[in-house]
Amino acid sequence: MKLRVLKQTGRRLELEVEGEDHSLLNLLTKTMLKMNHVKFAAYRIDHPLVGKPVVIIETDGEIPPIEAMKRGLEEIKKLSREFMKKFETAIGSSSE
Repeated sequence: MKLRVLKQTGRRLELEVEGEDHSLLNLLTKTMLKMNHVKFAAYRIDHPLVGKPVVIIETDGEIPPIEAMKRGLEEIKKLSREFMKKFETAIGSSSE
């Protein structure tokens, strides 16, 4: 994965994410849209075969978009840990 900042202001961040597809970017943008102060979160892939995804985050200015991205990633980590615990419990109880 290769990241490149295309545009950054106090309220907006455009980040090129080479090497990723819809899976991670869809989860990330949907997670950020649930957060306070995030007004817009989306991604685009200009061409399905050769386009590099671009994530766009816009906040209300209360938090910088970089902070929103960090919080979104932390939330995904938290959800993943919770899912793993429940999965291990389910697998443990179904193997008996």
